[in-house]
Amino acid sequence: MRTALFLLLLLAVAAVPGSVFPQRNIDAGKVTRYLAAHRGSGPWLDRLGFFDVYASPWFSAIYLLLFISLIGCILPRTRVHLRALASRPPKPPRRLDRLPAHTQIVTAVSAEQALGAARQALRGRPGRLGRLGKGRGRFRVHGHDPATLSAESGYLRETGNLAFHVGLCLVIVGVAIGHLWSWRADVIVPEGSGFSTALGSLDTFSAGPLVDPADLPSFNLTVTKMNVTFEDKVGGSQFGKPRTFLADTTVDTGTGRPHPAQIAVNSPLRIGDAQVFLLGNGYAPVLTVRDAKGAVVYQEATPFLPQDGNYLSTGVVKVTTAAPQQLGLDGLFLPTADQNFTRGPTSLFPGLRNPVLVASVWTGNLFPGNAPQSVYTLNTSQMKRLSKPSGAPLLIHLAPGQTVQLPDGRGSISFDRTVRWAGLSVRHTPGKTLTLLAALAAAAGLITSLLVKRRRVFIRVSTPDPSAGDQPGSVVLTIGALAKGTDPTLTAVVQQLADHIARLTDQAPTDRRQE
Repeated sequence: MRTALFLLLLLAVAAVPGSVFPQRNIDAGKVTRYLAAHRGSGPWLDRLGFFDVYASPWFSAIYLLLFISLIGCILPRTRVHLRALASRPPKPPRRLDRLPAHTQIVTAVSAEQALGAARQALRGRPGRLGRLGKGRGRFRVHGHDPATLSAESGYLRETGNLAFHVGLCLVIVGVAIGHLWSWRADVIVPEGSGFSTALGSLDTFSAGPLVDPADLPSFNLTVTKMNVTFEDKVGGSQFGKPRTFLADTTVDTGTGRPHPAQIAVNSPLRIGDAQVFLLGNGYAPVLTVRDAKGAVVYQEATPFLPQDGNYLSTGVVKVTTAAPQQLGLDGLFLPTADQNFTRGPTSLFPGLRNPVLVASVWTGNLFPGNAPQSVYTLNTSQMKRLSKPSGAPLLIHLAPGQTVQLPDGRGSISFDRTVRWAGLSVRHTPGKTLTLLAALAAAAGLITSLLVKRRRVFIRVSTPDPSAGDQPGSVVLTIGALAKGTDPTLTAVVQQLADHIARLTDQAPTDRRQE
């Protein structure tokens, strides 16, 4: 158990680098930038697996050792527990008054009647004796000789303990299954556009080591409309709060007959063994960029990412085919802009009431060194910002339907219209049901092991002691108990048991010999 606890602590420490250093499966571009900025330590960290912590050999080794250690805890303890379930309670010790909790009852009934009452009290229904029943379950009673009784309860404590450890093992198995065979693909899809499960159609794709991309379910999904509504009651505390997120889609699973389907928040669309989740939404201005001759060099809906509750959004347009140099736009999209921009470039409402695009224009090399970069960032290290004839930096303001001419005969930019986009995530996560059930079983086992107390109770009848004032012909019932572990209620349990035996024998319990 100490080894398992040490490995569990070591696993938590080993997971820390995964939060400190960028991870390839999350942001490969960030890893590349880190390696470029740390040319000395970066390659060594890469060799040691600090950019793929959860797939590194040393993390997997700790993971497997923890699993083996838990199995090493479970197997011997299961044997011991099964042996205890099949065995009888042990014989009473000679001196019951040396046990942690003990008391005596002097009764006028016979020894057989006194032991019968004690056996009846111990075998009563759980909970019948008030606090005596709490945390014990039913006592197993056995008489090793005519003058004694041995009873034991709380076997469920060890059962819960074993269930907890087995649950932990199954959680590890479930997580391992998910790591090896799960996959996830994320994509942003503007209205009227779609995607397929071909890797080139996805924005990001991450998969377990045993996943073959060729085995992904084949389908095509098109977002026909993204339905979003906001609270528009002016002056209310809920003004601008979202009310509806619903994506209308059509799905073709290869049959050639697309069928409609809807995806809502917390209501994914199931396609084969994959599920499609709606994770986000936003706006995608449809922009058209023309060169000096009027030829279209760029025309598509470009997703902008919301930055606040009013959907002030940032985005980048990269026109690689522009001439004589590549062209880049770094801008803000305001769904409901202030008419006079008295508050600066801010959005007053998340709905489309006064959409405006504000952007700076850059020319030069969009991809310095051909290094990978996010489609939502613009690297301006080898670019120059366009200026007005006055020399001031150019900042364009466009509403839908407007066009602006760029200086120096570089063409024009038109803001055609605005469509919404849906952020979709396609996932296959085997093992999650096993992990959930195992976690629930582990929690139930842990709670059981904490609440149930393992107790042993011993009872012996003996002849009265005239020097203590006992009446001739009566018998003395000595009750002693001990618990496995800490049990602050043990003395109260013994006293309640004595009270119940006294009631069954119509005698008042004697407290003068209790310690």
